[in-house]
Amino acid sequence: MNDEPASDEENTSETANTSIEDAVDRFLGDTDTALGEYDRGYTDADATLSVVRSHLQELRAAVDGDDD
Repeated sequence: MNDEPASDEENTSETANTSIEDAVDRFLGDTDTALGEYDRGYTDADATLSVVRSHLQELRAAVDGDDD
């Protein structure tokens, strides 16, 4: 068993993985919500695609490490 604290590189990697996992979870949840609203007739196809595309852009930015 290793009692040494994790290195900065290991901490950064773990934080990045957590951030990506969080971004994926948000994307899936938000996309499911948008598709559910479409299925229930609350939005049309164009509006739903627009919402899904914006969620996809947010996911790509999170994976690429952009905070914009």
